[in-house]
Amino acid sequence: MPREIITLECSEARKEGKAPSRYMTTRNKKNQPEKLELRKYNPHLRRHTLHKEVK
Repeated sequence: MPREIITLECSEARKEGKAPSRYMTTRNKKNQPEKLELRKYNPHLRRHTLHKEVK
């Protein structure tokens, strides 16, 4: 099964001392072996921020 469920967490919220937002998504391990980084909306900061994959 090449697809796995991953969690994306905001990387900018912790620097500002606010609660990080988290998103759940899937990725194909064979096509994307590196960690995933996407720009998603953070409702606590009220803007789009960089979200990185966490285990």
